[in-house]
Amino acid sequence: MSADRPLFLQPACAGDYRELARRRLPRQFFDYLDGGAYDEATMRGNVEDFRKVLLRQRVLRDISNIDLRAEVLGQKLAMPVILGPVGLAGMFAPRGEVQAAQAAEAAGVPFCESTVSICSIEEVRAKTTAPFWYQLYVMRDRGYARELLQRAQAAACPVLVFTVDLAVVGARYRDVRNGMTGVRGPLGKLAKAWDFVSHPSWALGMALQGKPLVFGNLVNALPQAQSLPAFRAWVNAQFDPAVTWKDLAWLRENWPGKIVVKGILDADDARTAADIGFDGVVVSNHGGRQLDGVPSSVSALPAIVDAVGDRVDVLMDGGVRSGLDVVKALALGAKACIVGRAWAYALAGDGGRGVAHVLHILRKEMEVAMALTACTGLHEIDRTILVPAGPAVQAPSQTGKDVVGRLASRVDYADISK
Repeated sequence: MSADRPLFLQPACAGDYRELARRRLPRQFFDYLDGGAYDEATMRGNVEDFRKVLLRQRVLRDISNIDLRAEVLGQKLAMPVILGPVGLAGMFAPRGEVQAAQAAEAAGVPFCESTVSICSIEEVRAKTTAPFWYQLYVMRDRGYARELLQRAQAAACPVLVFTVDLAVVGARYRDVRNGMTGVRGPLGKLAKAWDFVSHPSWALGMALQGKPLVFGNLVNALPQAQSLPAFRAWVNAQFDPAVTWKDLAWLRENWPGKIVVKGILDADDARTAADIGFDGVVVSNHGGRQLDGVPSSVSALPAIVDAVGDRVDVLMDGGVRSGLDVVKALALGAKACIVGRAWAYALAGDGGRGVAHVLHILRKEMEVAMALTACTGLHEIDRTILVPAGPAVQAPSQTGKDVVGRLASRVDYADISK
């Protein structure tokens, strides 16, 4: 069977698109998308801990009209889902960021453009009509960061997602093993070339429709060197390990819209973000791509919601693979979920059509989960729709001194008899 031929006639879930992506992409790009840091324990925990959160099924209720509409950071969404920033998405499919943004627009949800996208802010803006969000890293070069913010403002981006958990780059062993970080000797170069030519549908599509294969938002920073090694060197040099909360006043001075801080796992950090005046936080461990051995996003979510959920919009990412996961996150207090790998797998597997299909799948899965937990609107989704006696989800206590047993023991459930 051809390596590009699917193992099934029709993808049924995000996991099916992962298999399509694995078969279609060169190994180094699939591993970049699919992998995490160190032994990838946190990346696996993001998914596994969602499975340990159990929904409370209810029957014989009028669920004939399910409404998924949400409002997040003042923006009305068709459902509480955001396509999160994914670097190098334009290497997964030709003009990948544009295809994803168009699918998001058609579904009525936001797309968030990554700083390290292939398609530039301006290209995405020219090919869409709905406002999209923009993501920025902490950079040493504040002048260039200001330029990016100005470009995002000119594109009418309403929300800035500020990623703060990349002061240093996590150790991603897959990127070393597959040669993405560089190879040694002629045999290594030959193997890397073979990785590309042995995936003909990807190579042909990128050659005919994917160019220019440059980092569109970084052309002024990397005018002479747009290779992956040059990109990695620039990124490593730009991440600023000396930045503290006190250094972020310039961000508010240079961005008049909403600002969300992404990379929060600790309730005290969430309180600091709220005190400074940010509009939202994203509970995130960077998809398990930074520090291995930290809590899953879903296990960290309840304490952060309890700390700041009445002051800022709390979003979350990490391990969201289905509409059931979205409903579970909402029940634990999130306003919406940011999905990353789910849409990136679909983009790699079937372009914009795949992204649109995954968004359709998420919607249908949410509708089923809401119907069978007797929720007709998002305002009815809270911790009462969870089973408090479910299996354990290990999570740190708010003091950080120990690890408590069950997620259920950390949740103040309402009267279960209702």
